[in-house]
Amino acid sequence: MQILRRVQHPRRLGIALAALAVALGPGSPARAQQTHARVTPAPATLRYDVDLTDTAHHVFAVALRVPPLSAANGVFEFAATAPGTYQTMNIGRFVRDFMAFDAHGAPVPAEQAGTNEWRLSDPERVRRITYRVLATRDTTVSTDPIYPMCGTALDASYALINGQGVFGFPRGMQAVPQAIRLKAPSGWTHGTPLVETAGVFTAATYDRLVDSPILLGPHLTRATLDVTGVPVTIVVRALHNDIVAAQLRDAMRDMLNAAGAFLGRLPVDHYTFLYDFGAVLRVSGAWEHSYGSEYVLADLPYTADYGEQVRNMAAHEFFHVVTPLNIHSEIIEHFNFATPIASQHLWLYEGTTEWAAHKMQLVAGLVSLPAYLEDVVQKARTDRTSYDTTWSLEKMSLASYSDSGQRQYANIYARGALVAGLLDIKLLELSGGKRGLRELVLDLAKEYGKQRPFSETGLIDTIVARTSPGVRDFFNRYILGTERPPVKEYYAKLGITLIEDDKGLPLRLEPDDAATPEQLQLRRAWMGDKARTA
Repeated sequence: MQILRRVQHPRRLGIALAALAVALGPGSPARAQQTHARVTPAPATLRYDVDLTDTAHHVFAVALRVPPLSAANGVFEFAATAPGTYQTMNIGRFVRDFMAFDAHGAPVPAEQAGTNEWRLSDPERVRRITYRVLATRDTTVSTDPIYPMCGTALDASYALINGQGVFGFPRGMQAVPQAIRLKAPSGWTHGTPLVETAGVFTAATYDRLVDSPILLGPHLTRATLDVTGVPVTIVVRALHNDIVAAQLRDAMRDMLNAAGAFLGRLPVDHYTFLYDFGAVLRVSGAWEHSYGSEYVLADLPYTADYGEQVRNMAAHEFFHVVTPLNIHSEIIEHFNFATPIASQHLWLYEGTTEWAAHKMQLVAGLVSLPAYLEDVVQKARTDRTSYDTTWSLEKMSLASYSDSGQRQYANIYARGALVAGLLDIKLLELSGGKRGLRELVLDLAKEYGKQRPFSETGLIDTIVARTSPGVRDFFNRYILGTERPPVKEYYAKLGITLIEDDKGLPLRLEPDDAATPEQLQLRRAWMGDKARTA
């Protein structure tokens, strides 16, 4: 995820749903018995109908048909948070008129038992649940405002659905398949990473539902391209139609191909970018997902410079297909929507991703060496001048859901990326230029992947075992500890000199004309074959 604040430039609904039940035609008892022996019954499914037509009041009207429930499913939950948001959301604040009914339409009493919980008095009787939920971007709350790219929006011109902002589920049914029908205003189309069949979206689990945003509206534009054999779709909603999908496709094409080359192959079989260019907001940004990413950005006329800003943000979100989507701990794999639990590895999920978004463009020759080094210096200055440098990257990660942690959170895109870049240099130095952070990340992605998490407390041991004992000291100093990232020392290994001002703040990084052969050799390995020096 990236966050953009108007005063400072850098920083997942999809409606996912699952397989529909297979209806078997009538037949003789013998025939039915044979069929039962061959066919596995369809799993119980949560079936949502969502009415989007009350645009004037910004309300999603939800009706949910549930399979038979037990006492273990007696609490209906809405999300307190969601993966990759690193913020408390408490969606129950936006829910109104929650009601439960039996198979005959008679009410089953339910009472609110907490901010995000409704207790069903007799869950075994419940067959249908209804509620209304307000669009988060159109509803003012006094605490814990939700990032616009992580929330929902609904008005006469369009809708944005992030799953946790609309859908709840009976406790114990997070892993149950989901099916959703949307009733949208006439003439609206949609964009989403999900596959739609006969007007129904499906997802294998609630997690996948939240992992798949949906953008809807009457004037969406769409463009496609191929990246290493993978179809990539770009869908755009622009308030004043100043930006269309084809412009962003052309702006991002080289970057996406560079990402494909950097990764070797994409770990997905399709990918969807969703762009909401709306009103100018105090905070805007983007949110990554397994098969796409979603952006809420200022509605400005398209220019080459704005296209470049969007490209750089897209590069960050696109690389998330590796971290954390293919490299993550059990905290991410078994996500707790009810209670926010932070992972200590935000440096990997966001810091390394931000580093890779820029490094892959340097290696591909899309940005020059001076431009890359200027970004490094800017991140170093931001770390030193805008945030509390007594906070380690580990503390930044573990405190991300707290108010104090939120004030320091955005530094993960500065110091986190800065430290990732230094780790890249160290790994290249230790391996004689053969293996840097890119190779380590790709190896970890192969070892783990979407369905196999690493141990939250064992990742550093794994990395040290794969690299060198000396790497543990690096982690202790600059990720677990609070020592200042040694930018000057590490870039000197590449024959690049850091120039500082009289306060010791970095001003610029300059390649040294008198660099030694060893420094030049390491620099070439660091830059790759296609990188531009000017």
